[in-house]
Amino acid sequence: MQVSFDISGKVAVISGAAGVLGGSLARHFASQGAKVVALVHKEEQVAACEQELNELGTEAVAIACNVLETASLEAVAQQVLDRWGKVDILINVAGGNVAGANVMPDQHFYDMKIEDWDKVLDLNLNGTVYPCHVFTKIFAAQGYGCILNISSMAAYDAISRVAGYGAAKTGVSNFTKWLAAEMAMKYGEKIRVNALAPGFFIGKQNRAALLNPDGSLTERSQKVLNKTPMGRFGDINELNGAAQFLCSDAASFITGVVLPVDGGFSSFSGV
Repeated sequence: MQVSFDISGKVAVISGAAGVLGGSLARHFASQGAKVVALVHKEEQVAACEQELNELGTEAVAIACNVLETASLEAVAQQVLDRWGKVDILINVAGGNVAGANVMPDQHFYDMKIEDWDKVLDLNLNGTVYPCHVFTKIFAAQGYGCILNISSMAAYDAISRVAGYGAAKTGVSNFTKWLAAEMAMKYGEKIRVNALAPGFFIGKQNRAALLNPDGSLTERSQKVLNKTPMGRFGDINELNGAAQFLCSDAASFITGVVLPVDGGFSSFSGV
Protein backbone atom coordinates (compact mmCIF):
# COMPACT_ATOMS: atom_id res chain seq x y z
CA MET A 1 0.00 0.00 0.00
CA GLN A 2 1.33 3.41 -0.96
CA VAL A 3 1.74 5.74 2.01
CA SER A 4 0.22 9.17 1.37
CA PHE A 5 0.74 12.32 3.41
CA ASP A 6 -1.33 14.25 0.86
CA ILE A 7 -4.16 16.40 2.24
CA SER A 8 -4.97 18.29 -0.96
CA GLY A 9 -8.67 18.55 -1.63
CA LYS A 10 -9.60 17.70 1.95
CA VAL A 11 -11.96 20.08 3.75
CA ALA A 12 -10.37 21.10 7.04
CA VAL A 13 -12.24 23.07 9.70
CA ILE A 14 -9.73 24.77 12.03
CA SER A 15 -10.80 26.70 15.14
CA GLY A 16 -8.66 29.41 16.72
CA ALA A 17 -7.41 30.28 13.24
CA ALA A 18 -6.71 33.91 14.16
CA GLY A 19 -4.25 32.82 16.85
CA VAL A 20 -0.59 31.90 16.57
CA LEU A 21 -0.96 28.10 16.51
CA GLY A 22 -4.30 27.98 14.71
CA GLY A 23 -3.09 30.51 12.15
CA SER A 24 0.08 28.54 11.49
CA LEU A 25 -1.86 25.32 10.96
CA ALA A 26 -4.44 27.05 8.74
CA ARG A 27 -1.72 28.53 6.53
CA HIS A 28 0.11 25.23 6.32
CA PHE A 29 -2.99 23.22 5.41
CA ALA A 30 -3.92 25.84 2.83
CA SER A 31 -0.43 25.69 1.32
CA GLN A 32 -0.80 21.91 1.05
CA GLY A 33 -3.96 22.24 -1.01
CA ALA A 34 -6.61 21.68 1.65
CA LYS A 35 -9.86 23.63 1.54
CA VAL A 36 -9.59 25.48 4.84
CA VAL A 37 -12.52 26.68 6.93
CA ALA A 38 -10.87 29.07 9.38
CA LEU A 39 -12.96 29.70 12.48
CA VAL A 40 -12.14 33.01 14.18
CA HIS A 41 -13.63 34.54 17.29
CA LYS A 42 -14.33 38.07 16.04
CA GLU A 43 -16.12 39.26 12.93
CA GLU A 44 -13.41 41.86 12.28
CA GLN A 45 -10.83 39.07 11.90
CA VAL A 46 -12.67 37.38 9.02
CA ALA A 47 -11.57 39.43 6.00
CA ALA A 48 -7.83 39.49 6.71
CA CYS A 49 -7.74 35.79 7.62
CA GLU A 50 -9.64 34.74 4.50
CA GLN A 51 -7.52 36.91 2.22
CA GLU A 52 -4.27 35.55 3.66
CA LEU A 53 -5.34 31.94 3.17
CA ASN A 54 -6.66 32.46 -0.36
CA GLU A 55 -3.39 34.11 -1.36
CA LEU A 56 -1.73 30.76 -0.68
CA GLY A 57 -3.54 29.38 -3.70
CA THR A 58 -6.27 27.35 -2.05
CA GLU A 59 -10.01 27.69 -1.63
CA ALA A 60 -10.57 29.00 1.88
CA VAL A 61 -13.26 30.70 3.90
CA ALA A 62 -13.07 32.40 7.31
CA ILE A 63 -16.11 32.40 9.58
CA ALA A 64 -16.70 34.12 12.92
CA CYS A 65 -17.82 31.43 15.34
CA ASN A 66 -18.16 30.95 19.08
CA VAL A 67 -16.94 27.41 19.79
CA LEU A 68 -18.84 27.46 23.08
CA GLU A 69 -22.20 27.88 21.34
CA THR A 70 -23.52 24.77 19.61
CA ALA A 71 -25.92 26.83 17.50
CA SER A 72 -22.99 28.78 16.07
CA LEU A 73 -21.08 25.55 15.37
CA GLU A 74 -24.10 23.93 13.74
CA ALA A 75 -24.51 26.94 11.46
CA VAL A 76 -20.86 26.62 10.42
CA ALA A 77 -21.25 22.90 9.79
CA GLN A 78 -24.24 23.48 7.55
CA GLN A 79 -22.43 26.26 5.69
CA VAL A 80 -19.49 23.94 5.01
CA LEU A 81 -21.75 21.12 3.83
CA ASP A 82 -23.66 23.49 1.56
CA ARG A 83 -20.41 24.62 -0.04
CA TRP A 84 -18.37 21.41 -0.26
CA GLY A 85 -20.72 18.59 0.68
CA LYS A 86 -18.32 17.06 3.20
CA VAL A 87 -15.96 17.67 6.09
CA ASP A 88 -12.75 15.64 6.21
CA ILE A 89 -10.83 17.18 9.11
CA LEU A 90 -11.65 19.04 12.33
CA ILE A 91 -8.75 20.67 14.18
CA ASN A 92 -9.66 22.13 17.59
CA VAL A 93 -7.11 24.82 18.42
CA ALA A 94 -9.27 27.44 20.16
CA GLY A 95 -8.12 27.74 23.76
CA GLY A 96 -5.73 29.59 26.00
CA ASN A 97 -5.03 30.48 29.58
CA VAL A 98 -6.74 32.88 31.96
CA ALA A 99 -4.45 34.63 34.44
CA GLY A 100 -6.82 34.33 37.37
CA ALA A 101 -6.76 30.53 37.07
CA ASN A 102 -3.01 30.53 37.80
CA VAL A 103 -1.44 30.23 41.23
CA MET A 104 1.76 32.27 41.24
CA PRO A 105 4.72 31.65 43.58
CA ASP A 106 3.63 34.44 45.93
CA GLN A 107 -0.01 33.22 45.99
CA HIS A 108 -1.95 30.38 47.56
CA PHE A 109 -4.48 28.03 45.99
CA TYR A 110 -7.33 29.85 47.72
CA ASP A 111 -6.21 33.09 46.01
CA MET A 112 -7.18 31.59 42.67
CA LYS A 113 -10.36 33.03 41.15
CA ILE A 114 -12.98 30.33 40.76
CA GLU A 115 -14.71 32.28 37.98
CA ASP A 116 -11.45 32.25 35.99
CA TRP A 117 -10.99 28.53 36.69
CA ASP A 118 -14.42 28.03 35.13
CA LYS A 119 -13.47 30.18 32.13
CA VAL A 120 -10.24 28.34 31.36
CA LEU A 121 -11.89 24.90 31.67
CA ASP A 122 -14.78 26.07 29.52
CA LEU A 123 -12.57 27.51 26.79
CA ASN A 124 -10.08 24.66 26.55
CA LEU A 125 -12.15 21.58 27.39
CA ASN A 126 -15.65 22.50 26.26
CA GLY A 127 -14.14 24.47 23.36
CA THR A 128 -12.90 21.09 22.17
CA VAL A 129 -15.85 18.92 23.19
CA TYR A 130 -18.58 21.09 21.64
CA PRO A 131 -17.10 21.18 18.09
CA CYS A 132 -16.51 17.42 18.30
CA HIS A 133 -20.12 16.94 19.37
CA VAL A 134 -21.36 18.81 16.30
CA PHE A 135 -18.94 17.57 13.64
CA THR A 136 -18.91 13.89 14.64
CA LYS A 137 -22.52 13.76 13.48
CA ILE A 138 -21.25 14.57 10.01
CA PHE A 139 -18.42 12.06 10.29
CA ALA A 140 -20.81 9.34 11.45
CA ALA A 141 -23.10 9.99 8.48
CA GLN A 142 -20.18 10.06 6.03
CA GLY A 143 -18.43 7.07 7.54
CA TYR A 144 -15.09 8.89 7.73
CA GLY A 145 -13.39 11.92 9.27
CA CYS A 146 -10.38 12.96 11.29
CA ILE A 147 -10.20 15.04 14.48
CA LEU A 148 -7.06 16.63 15.86
CA ASN A 149 -7.18 18.22 19.32
CA ILE A 150 -4.53 20.26 21.10
CA SER A 151 -3.30 19.08 24.48
CA SER A 152 -0.23 20.35 26.35
CA MET A 153 2.84 19.42 28.37
CA ALA A 154 0.70 20.48 31.34
CA ALA A 155 -1.34 17.32 30.75
CA TYR A 156 1.73 15.11 31.25
CA ASP A 157 2.92 16.52 34.56
CA ALA A 158 1.54 19.08 36.98
CA ILE A 159 3.38 22.21 35.87
CA SER A 160 3.58 24.92 38.50
CA ARG A 161 1.36 28.00 38.30
CA VAL A 162 -1.06 26.86 35.52
CA ALA A 163 -3.60 25.04 37.68
CA GLY A 164 -6.68 25.63 35.52
CA TYR A 165 -4.93 25.25 32.18
CA GLY A 166 -3.28 22.00 33.24
CA ALA A 167 -6.58 20.54 34.43
CA ALA A 168 -8.32 21.56 31.21
CA LYS A 169 -5.64 20.11 28.93
CA THR A 170 -5.56 16.88 30.95
CA GLY A 171 -9.27 16.68 30.22
CA VAL A 172 -8.59 17.22 26.51
CA SER A 173 -6.11 14.32 26.46
CA ASN A 174 -8.51 11.98 28.23
CA PHE A 175 -11.44 13.04 26.07
CA THR A 176 -9.36 12.49 22.92
CA LYS A 177 -8.69 8.89 23.91
CA TRP A 178 -12.29 8.28 24.93
CA LEU A 179 -13.73 9.74 21.72
CA ALA A 180 -11.26 7.80 19.58
CA ALA A 181 -12.52 4.50 20.98
CA GLU A 182 -16.15 5.62 20.87
CA MET A 183 -16.06 6.59 17.21
CA ALA A 184 -14.05 3.59 16.02
CA MET A 185 -16.18 1.02 17.80
CA LYS A 186 -19.54 2.52 16.88
CA TYR A 187 -18.93 4.14 13.50
CA GLY A 188 -15.92 2.39 12.01
CA GLU A 189 -12.19 2.57 11.59
CA LYS A 190 -12.24 5.51 9.20
CA ILE A 191 -13.12 8.01 11.94
CA ARG A 192 -9.96 8.82 13.88
CA VAL A 193 -9.32 11.14 16.85
CA ASN A 194 -5.83 12.20 17.96
CA ALA A 195 -4.13 15.13 19.65
CA LEU A 196 -0.88 17.04 19.61
CA ALA A 197 0.82 18.01 22.87
CA PRO A 198 3.04 20.98 22.05
CA GLY A 199 6.14 21.57 24.12
CA PHE A 200 7.27 25.11 24.86
CA PHE A 201 6.91 27.69 22.13
CA ILE A 202 7.23 31.42 22.79
CA GLY A 203 3.94 33.10 21.91
CA LYS A 204 1.82 36.05 22.94
CA GLN A 205 0.44 34.48 26.11
CA ASN A 206 3.66 33.14 27.62
CA ARG A 207 6.22 35.64 26.33
CA ALA A 208 6.34 37.60 29.60
CA ALA A 209 6.83 34.38 31.59
CA LEU A 210 9.66 33.12 29.38
CA LEU A 211 11.50 36.29 28.32
CA ASN A 212 12.63 39.35 30.23
CA PRO A 213 11.99 42.79 28.67
CA ASP A 214 15.57 42.77 27.32
CA GLY A 215 15.03 39.42 25.60
CA SER A 216 17.04 37.35 28.07
CA LEU A 217 15.66 34.15 29.57
CA THR A 218 13.64 34.25 32.77
CA GLU A 219 14.29 31.79 35.59
CA ARG A 220 11.21 29.80 34.54
CA SER A 221 12.42 29.74 30.96
CA GLN A 222 15.78 28.35 32.00
CA LYS A 223 14.05 25.58 33.96
CA VAL A 224 12.11 24.64 30.83
CA LEU A 225 15.24 24.45 28.71
CA ASN A 226 17.07 22.44 31.36
CA LYS A 227 14.34 19.78 31.04
CA THR A 228 14.31 19.92 27.22
CA PRO A 229 17.02 17.62 25.80
CA MET A 230 17.12 19.60 22.55
CA GLY A 231 17.94 22.68 24.64
CA ARG A 232 15.72 25.15 22.82
CA PHE A 233 12.17 26.37 22.39
CA GLY A 234 10.15 25.09 19.46
CA ASP A 235 9.26 27.04 16.36
CA ILE A 236 5.49 27.15 15.87
CA ASN A 237 5.91 25.79 12.32
CA GLU A 238 7.43 22.61 13.75
CA LEU A 239 3.92 21.46 14.68
CA ASN A 240 2.71 21.51 11.09
CA GLY A 241 4.29 18.28 9.92
CA ALA A 242 2.97 16.26 12.85
CA ALA A 243 -0.50 17.73 12.32
CA GLN A 244 -0.48 16.91 8.62
CA PHE A 245 0.72 13.38 9.31
CA LEU A 246 -2.05 12.64 11.81
CA CYS A 247 -4.68 14.08 9.45
CA SER A 248 -3.42 12.19 6.40
CA ASP A 249 -3.96 8.64 5.19
CA ALA A 250 -0.41 7.87 6.32
CA ALA A 251 -1.83 7.69 9.87
CA SER A 252 -4.76 5.44 8.92
CA PHE A 253 -4.10 3.00 11.81
CA ILE A 254 -3.47 5.68 14.43
CA THR A 255 -6.25 6.81 16.76
CA GLY A 256 -6.40 7.80 20.43
CA VAL A 257 -2.82 9.10 20.40
CA VAL A 258 -1.57 12.25 22.14
CA LEU A 259 1.66 13.02 20.28
CA PRO A 260 4.25 15.20 22.04
CA VAL A 261 6.08 17.72 19.85
CA ASP A 262 8.35 18.96 22.58
CA GLY A 263 12.06 18.50 21.97
CA GLY A 264 12.07 15.61 24.44
CA PHE A 265 10.58 17.53 27.39
CA SER A 266 7.99 14.86 28.26
CA SER A 267 10.48 11.99 28.17
CA PHE A 268 13.25 13.51 30.29
CA SER A 269 13.30 13.65 34.08
CA GLY A 270 15.75 16.53 34.15
CA VAL A 271 18.39 14.57 36.07
